[in-house]
Amino acid sequence: MKDWPVSPPFPCVLLFLTFLFASSVAEPVAMRADLTHVDSGRGFTKHELLSRMAARSKVRMATLRSSGSAPAVTVPVARGGLDVGFSEYLVHLGVGTPRPQRVALTLDTGSDLVWTQCACAACFDQPFPVLRASASSTFRRVPCSDPLCGHAVYLPVSGCAARDRSCLYAYGYGDNSVTTGKVVEDTFTFNALGGKKHAAVAVPNLRFGCGMLNVGLFKSNESGIAGFGRGPLSLPSQLKVGRFSYCFTAIIESRTSPVFLGGRPDNLEAHATGPIQSTPFAPGPAGAPVGSSPFYYLSLRGVTVGKTRLPFNAVFQSLREAFVAQVQLPVANGYTDADGRLCFSLPAMKKAPAVPKLILHLEGADWDLPRDNYVLDNDDDGTGAGRELCVVISSAGKSDQTTIGNFQQQNTHIVYDLESDKMVFAPARCDKL
Repeated sequence: MKDWPVSPPFPCVLLFLTFLFASSVAEPVAMRADLTHVDSGRGFTKHELLSRMAARSKVRMATLRSSGSAPAVTVPVARGGLDVGFSEYLVHLGVGTPRPQRVALTLDTGSDLVWTQCACAACFDQPFPVLRASASSTFRRVPCSDPLCGHAVYLPVSGCAARDRSCLYAYGYGDNSVTTGKVVEDTFTFNALGGKKHAAVAVPNLRFGCGMLNVGLFKSNESGIAGFGRGPLSLPSQLKVGRFSYCFTAIIESRTSPVFLGGRPDNLEAHATGPIQSTPFAPGPAGAPVGSSPFYYLSLRGVTVGKTRLPFNAVFQSLREAFVAQVQLPVANGYTDADGRLCFSLPAMKKAPAVPKLILHLEGADWDLPRDNYVLDNDDDGTGAGRELCVVISSAGKSDQTTIGNFQQQNTHIVYDLESDKMVFAPARCDKL
């Protein structure tokens, strides 16, 4: 049996929340924010989208390998690496008062820290102004005396600024990207769930990183990262919500979809286009200290391609061999085992053949993936020449870790029920939620 950590968990024109009024809250309330795919509306062909997504996947795997938190029997479902960055979906929020400033943060269920570029000393380009502390009346620096500063569970690397005695942080990712700055707090503004169309809810005193020196592969329209992991600094933890959920639109669509924080996902039944299933979260790696990993783990009992149940050893190689054996097409030139990608050549004017089913057997649930969640038909020039049918499953290389990627989660409403310690999922039209 293998354990799979769940972390997904990412547009030239960025869409942000419109706020007509806001009310501060003292208790957790149901909120939502908009999500967009990072390459939405940027004019990339399907082939380019696939290449960029594969590059980001490699960066994700580098991050997971460097974490050291998952041995061979574990698999994180993590965030979503040229100028591709490593983000897959962006969550759009407002920060500060009286007029919230827009931020676009990578939704990352594989880390804890929330941060955005701010007071830049060395920052990457972003398509809108960086956060200005002076424009917010509620912006506060967290002092060194705060218990958060110097606490390894909260911040692995922290220090104290001699000039103003404010808390400093440094946070690294497995692709060698690093953000460094000051720990601050301010008011975050979300859309109210179930309220008026443009009603907003303001949550004060949320802590995040004011990223002053940010270097690495941060070049995909984001201004920072929103950690949704299990740690105390993640956005769900600070909001004290018992559940959160998201629904990713397809990468070839330029549509927004939601992330929900708190409340009950009452629209799950109303918008589900198939069965609603659940599977319990599994314990983390054996021997790992409690709370040391931000990942969400699932128990994987098996994988089926067509009618063939695959062995657990060498999962990608087994998947590749099963698809090659069952898809009646030649493997496209230029793709080898070492590439970690699998595409088939599709003759001009020939209809794409049926592909075998792909089923993930989880504890208590069989996730029968829709065709569009693991197959991409690539016919960019419209002539039929050079057409390909690609199975969107990438090799993890030498890593023993495996992730359930964002592509597999498209148009699926995924609920992280933290109170019941389980994941609930159902197929849905994400742009309709």
